Amino acid sequence: MTATPSIVLGANVFGWSVPAEQSTAILDAALERGLTAIDTADVYSHWAPGNVGGESETIIGNWMRQRGNRSRLQIHTKGGAPGAPGHLANANATAAYLTKAVDASLRRLGIDCIDLYYVHYDDKVTPPDDTLGGLQRLIEQGKIRAIGASNYSPERLTLAMETSAKHGLPRFSCLQTHYNLADRSGFESGLGPVCANYGLSVFAYYALAKGFLTGKYRNAGDAAKSAARGGGATAYLTPRGLRILAALDKVSAAHNANDAQVALAWLTSRPRVKAIASATSIPQLDDLAAAMTLKLSPGDIAALDAASVGG
Repeated sequence: MTATPSIVLGANVFGWSVPAEQSTAILDAALERGLTAIDTADVYSHWAPGNVGGESETIIGNWMRQRGNRSRLQIHTKGGAPGAPGHLANANATAAYLTKAVDASLRRLGIDCIDLYYVHYDDKVTPPDDTLGGLQRLIEQGKIRAIGASNYSPERLTLAMETSAKHGLPRFSCLQTHYNLADRSGFESGLGPVCANYGLSVFAYYALAKGFLTGKYRNAGDAAKSAARGGGATAYLTPRGLRILAALDKVSAAHNANDAQVALAWLTSRPRVKAIASATSIPQLDDLAAAMTLKLSPGDIAALDAASVGG
């Protein structure tokens, strides 16, 4: 598998806030800008009215078939998320469930092999040797190339890694988790040391803190203007949050960049960390592309670290 770009295009918006036709245009533009890795999941986007889950994978699959570009892409998807309806109900981390989930994702994506497959949520009860044994068989069958953990606790991730070593089972190569400049302590005090100990790559979602780190939301009035995103950003409107925005503004001005680009560049400057970020417009894709080439100085990073301490 080719090297993964520092920023992965999040596809949770496809079939939700971005309809199929617009998703195709976003995907075309993303590939043109070097965003060659796409992160999706079997449950995306079941929460949208009229959806049942699998819409994102289907849109991506149709696009790849129309464009004939599968060889240029890395496809990352996930299975085992609880709480979804219909055919995705009763999800868990057992080998039996994940085997069915992988086959269904392959059908929707229209491909023979998934480049990176995540256990979307640890169910906290399935023994890791069951989960990993099932994934081993899928690797042997050529249906997946590499495996990752998503939304695992430090304890269960450690157990999974120890089980891999003890029983000669495939090991998770990465963790997908919530991490960004405004949300640091949960990862850095718990999962971060586990990932460092086992040499795991980290794929960070909510990379822009639900839009707050774009700098668009600086008061309650700004947040009220966006029904879709503003509500999530209001939680960050604290003295610490405003201190982070002030630091982003200063670094952005020094680089002729914007806050979103700098926040993503900070994230991907962390050891072994890559960012997952979605886009609903071409200008947002331009920000992702710019962030991939933006190099922050040690002084820039120190200023952002100092502003974001304590959270």
